[in-house]
Amino acid sequence: MEALQELGIDISMNTTQRVFDVWISGEIFQFVVTVCSEAEAEGCPIFAGVTTRLHWPFDDPSKLSGTHEERLTETRRVRDQIRAKIDSFCEEHCVASKA
Repeated sequence: MEALQELGIDISMNTTQRVFDVWISGEIFQFVVTVCSEAEAEGCPIFAGVTTRLHWPFDDPSKLSGTHEERLTETRRVRDQIRAKIDSFCEEHCVASKA
């Protein structure tokens, strides 16, 4: 949360949804992105009916060790990798709204 708060993003009130709960909602997704590390890729969730499943492996910040500052530094690195990947994806797939 701290690394995202540095960017003005507050996730303190967010909750995790189970994959099954998302699936039974009936919502249809064109893309699903899993972010499990390579070591955990087989345990990543599967979404039935998804048009495109993308796997973007990142280190899991919850599994980092070291001092608070060392973990925060590594979490920032992962955060920045995720942001870069999203930006790259959007440059290719997202349609910008025209004013």
